Parts: sequence; C-alpha cells; structure tokens
Amino acid sequence: MSVILRPGKSSATEASSLSFDDMTRVELIWLEKQTEFWIRFGNGAGEQVLDRSRRVVFFMPGSVFAFVRWAASDYGTVLSRLDILRAIAPGCACQTLPFVRPGGEILLKIEGWPKVEKVLRHVDAIEGLGIDPADVDPDHWRHVAHWMKADQAPRPYTAERHAAWLRRREIGK
Repeated sequence: MSVILRPGKSSATEASSLSFDDMTRVELIWLEKQTEFWIRFGNGAGEQVLDRSRRVVFFMPGSVFAFVRWAASDYGTVLSRLDILRAIAPGCACQTLPFVRPGGEILLKIEGWPKVEKVLRHVDAIEGLGIDPADVDPDHWRHVAHWMKADQAPRPYTAERHAAWLRRREIGK
C-alpha cells in the first residue's frame, strides 16, 4: 500500500518537511447505500488506498475540510453527520472524532440529514461565488454551526466578507 501525493495549495517545502505521520488522516469508507464517508471539500496532501471500499486522505496542518458521514440499516438512515475541521500541527491540542487521526479543530458539527443538507446547500452557495469553501473564514463556519443548532438560517457568506477575511489573514502573518 503506497501513499499517493497530490499537488495542492501547500508549498513543496512545507510538504517535504512533514511526514504523513505528522498530518491529519481521515479514513473514508464507501459501501454503496450502507456506509458512505466522504470529503465534501478540502485540499488533501495525499491519499492511501487500503482496499476497494476504504482509503485514507492526508491533510496538512491548517487545512480546512468537510467530512461527511452517512450510514443506513435495513430500516433507513442511522447516521447523518457533517463536520468541518481544521487539521492540526503535530503535538497541538485537538478535539477527537471517529475516523480522524489524531483529531482536529472542529469548526462546525451538524447531525441529522435535514441540517446536513442545509449546510451542503450553504457550501454550494459559497462555491457559486467562486470561493473555495476551504478558504472561508473559520469564524463563518462557527457562525453557521451556532445558527443551525438554533434552527435558524445563517447569514450568507459574501465576496465582501471573504475579501475582508483574506486581508485580515494577511495582516496576521
């Protein structure tokens, strides 16, 4: 089993200084209409195929990604969950989640298909603006989580807000 590197947004220097053991690993499973775990957005640094239905995706520290988990039994859906996480640096404190090693910073955690579907539509709207959801202000994902838990509609993410986030991020470097 070999790991396949994917060219991404991270620099070659950054990728070469970290081993895959230092990256956040997410195990994906795809058993059609039974268990389906997938990455909705995010820039993986590589992947390892374990078998026909399982693979592991690696994320560089600081990368933001959405991890969707869905499972069903003979009687219907038993799990619908969407987590938006920021990968952590080696040795940093983190929150743990099943199938995510060692864990990450949870920006959004939603359960139940109706709410998961609303967040997926929100992600689609952001992509419709030409913005990669992995580059969205992390505070916006927290905002969406809080409003969704209150059963309210979150504010839409705008190009103006994104431009302000990018400027703020540059100042913080």
